[in-house]
Amino acid sequence: MHDPKWCIFFDFHTMPANPDVGKGFDFDAITGQLADAGVDYMVFPARCNLGMAYYDTKVGIRHPALTYDLIGRLADACQRRNIALTTYMNIGLSHEEALLHREWCVLAQEGYTYRPDRLDHFFRHMCYNTSYADHVTEMVREVVSGYPISGLFFDCMHTFPCVGVECIREMKELGYHWEDEDHLHDYNYMKMNRMARKLCDAANDINSELLIYCNGIDYEAQHDMGTYLEFECLPTGGWGYESLPMGARYLRTLGKPTLNMSGRFHKSWGDFGGIRTEPSLEYDLVYGLANAMRTTIGDHFHPRGDINQPVFDLYKRLYDRLQRYEPWLGDARAEVDAAILWPAPYPGYNFMSPSKREYWDKHYTALRGACRMLCELRCQFDIVTDFVDWDRYELLVLPDHILLDDEWAARIRRHLDKGGAVLSTGWSGLDPQMEGFVFPDWGARYLGEDPYDPAFFTPAPELAEGLPDMPIALYQRGTSIEPLPSAQVLGEIIAPYYNKHWDGEHGFVYMPPDRPTGRACGVQHGRVGHFSHPLFSSYFLDAQVPVKQYVANLLDRVMPRPLVRTPGLPSFARANVTSQPGRRMLWLMAYVPERRGNSVDMIEEPIELHGVQVALRTDGRDVKSVYLAPDREPLAFELRDGYVHASVPVVTGYAVVVFEE
Repeated sequence: MHDPKWCIFFDFHTMPANPDVGKGFDFDAITGQLADAGVDYMVFPARCNLGMAYYDTKVGIRHPALTYDLIGRLADACQRRNIALTTYMNIGLSHEEALLHREWCVLAQEGYTYRPDRLDHFFRHMCYNTSYADHVTEMVREVVSGYPISGLFFDCMHTFPCVGVECIREMKELGYHWEDEDHLHDYNYMKMNRMARKLCDAANDINSELLIYCNGIDYEAQHDMGTYLEFECLPTGGWGYESLPMGARYLRTLGKPTLNMSGRFHKSWGDFGGIRTEPSLEYDLVYGLANAMRTTIGDHFHPRGDINQPVFDLYKRLYDRLQRYEPWLGDARAEVDAAILWPAPYPGYNFMSPSKREYWDKHYTALRGACRMLCELRCQFDIVTDFVDWDRYELLVLPDHILLDDEWAARIRRHLDKGGAVLSTGWSGLDPQMEGFVFPDWGARYLGEDPYDPAFFTPAPELAEGLPDMPIALYQRGTSIEPLPSAQVLGEIIAPYYNKHWDGEHGFVYMPPDRPTGRACGVQHGRVGHFSHPLFSSYFLDAQVPVKQYVANLLDRVMPRPLVRTPGLPSFARANVTSQPGRRMLWLMAYVPERRGNSVDMIEEPIELHGVQVALRTDGRDVKSVYLAPDREPLAFELRDGYVHASVPVVTGYAVVVFEE
């Protein structure tokens, strides 16, 4: 089939005790309403996380209340409406089968198969080294051979490490030391990926045209397994509004169609009575489209088959509006001129050794701060690992902790030799032993850890625009650097009277700035700008606007002609560029996630902006018209200084400015 575009994802996890499963399904009504909303792709469970099957299985456990082949009836109805059907199958969880086959469960390091919180979905995990693996693989073969499905969604592939006899013996055979946390988790990672490949191979042996995705497996490890990717993100359900910007910019570099999986739930999956505000869900869907992702809305079908009409109406209103932009969505790709380097990609959820967790957390904090800051500055960027080529980017951003081994150093050298720009902070640019900067292009010598906690800085006059004329706190401890003679100093470290400490009599917590040190806080050498402290981690942890302004000023020096300029656009607004042959689209978004109560960020209304000024770098293209999609309302434009300048009269939530060539 074609790549999914307008998708709905249904959970259907039902307790074995539920007496009404399947009793009221009107398949024509369900698929009819979805077809009316333009849905072309649906995911529905053939097997849920309770281990209940919803089809006529000869291998698994059909739900005891189900009296007919639900998946068969649904597949027939989808075919009549030209809706592709993918069947969801939970792999890592199967609570009923775990109940009946304790020998199929992961044996935790603590020595139990049931984790203490029995109301947590993940209190029992299935071990892929038991006969369970063949059992669930045979269920995959049943579904693929028995039903006209278009794909498979394998969920919860991630599992806790297991110290059951099967795993212990294989670890010994393969040379893993099971007592070593790193070895134990590395083996578990291998085991999960091996299981994913086993499932994909079993399905492809029957139908090689299936769309397959393995949720919980490293995205990069799926490059030769599944056929597409999904980024799961429920902002009000625990993910927050910082996840999608990172996921979109990373997944789109991996060369596969990618779905932006949001959800209608106020909280998380299984929230039957919760519904998000329309603007908050609209924000998610538009953000994905603006970043070259297609969209899917997650929901949970009532076990009886009740149509939750307000939710179905929400699908239709949103999809009716957004499908008007289809001419500007097909085969669109993100246009970028920068990339954030990330050495610690998605590692299989939280199940990693403590040492790797510490390493990953450190880099993830820096990544989140860098992503947030560059989004606010309207920089057009990807997030890249060593899985992809970096040659297409004018600017590489190295946030805080990017040490350069031989491979990364060679890539950076190639980038610098072709005239590329670098923005580096903290320890980035050092060799893996943290003895010194790998390249003299950094314009500095590394002297070790900064002795001051906290330190302060004052910018050089060239970087002072928009900054207060006072010593600015550096809340996170950084490094000490000495500029090379060929480098330009971009600011000075100011020492405190004393460091934060306890001297046996007093806790030193009042630490005003004292004196200039003569030490540089930032240097520029050609198109490389480096700052001594971890500004990106600090922005995530401390949200200092002056720090963002300093970075903006430094960006203007190392990359003075960015792809997009949006003078006067509020910091909460976003601007993203996509392209198709012969035109580019500038997506403007104006929403404010506001903290409500203890932990939920809420978007209740879109924000209205007036007279938004935009400029898109021409890059040698001959722009013939500028208009607003989808109504093609023309906008006056001017070609000046290598940019196309236009003014958007009103942005209510979002607007799409099209530059036709």
